[in-house]
Amino acid sequence: MTEQQKHFPEFYVTAPQPCPYLAGRQERKLFTHLTHEKPASVIDNLLRGGFRRSQNIAYMPYCEGCQACVSIRLVIDELHIGRSMRRTLEKGRCLDAKRVPPEPTSEQFALFRHYIDTRHSDGGMADMTVLDYAMMVEDSVINTFVTEYRRKPEDPLDTDVESWPLVAVALCDLLSDGISMVYSFYDPDIAHSSLGTYMILEHAEYTRSLGLPYLYLGYWIDGSPKMNYKMRFQPQERLGPNGWVRV
Repeated sequence: MTEQQKHFPEFYVTAPQPCPYLAGRQERKLFTHLTHEKPASVIDNLLRGGFRRSQNIAYMPYCEGCQACVSIRLVIDELHIGRSMRRTLEKGRCLDAKRVPPEPTSEQFALFRHYIDTRHSDGGMADMTVLDYAMMVEDSVINTFVTEYRRKPEDPLDTDVESWPLVAVALCDLLSDGISMVYSFYDPDIAHSSLGTYMILEHAEYTRSLGLPYLYLGYWIDGSPKMNYKMRFQPQERLGPNGWVRV
């Protein structure tokens, strides 16, 4: 491999397979490997330009005749917090959020398996083992962190944070202009607390505290009810042929 190949991405395309979001359609992905030899600026540009990261693979949809998948990011300084979201933030007062290194734990995996088995038992992650989970969390060549959310105890004298129940986890990447939420999961037995929404709002506030303008939420998929929740967060920008466009 030449020095140029080490420093710049080589792209590949996957074989067609059934789309997990839109019935009757086939999906393909354009992908490249992320390595320590790749300049940080190159990887940053990929992830700010519509690619998503899974371990040390950066990928984006490459589907013939379909453009349903659209990258979106929230405009942090103008994010509208309506009445429903304010209630969600109020519910979140009972949680403690802590940023930790991307190091998998058995406690995280137990919560992950409960979430997958309850909510996505027929999805692509249904067969993930503890090793698969560990690789998802720790296999990264960029600045990646985990946010753990624990329920605060009623006893104010209980200051042993590590013993508080773990109810949600978010895996994120720190980019030059924002935070990219890679994957998140939560205790499905307390879903009435809108933990998924709360994690997005809490990361938006964390992004603001870092002085960064955007929170990247991955793809919105036109026609997929699973992705409708992302439209609740406004204003946002979508990535099109001419760059990011505000909607």
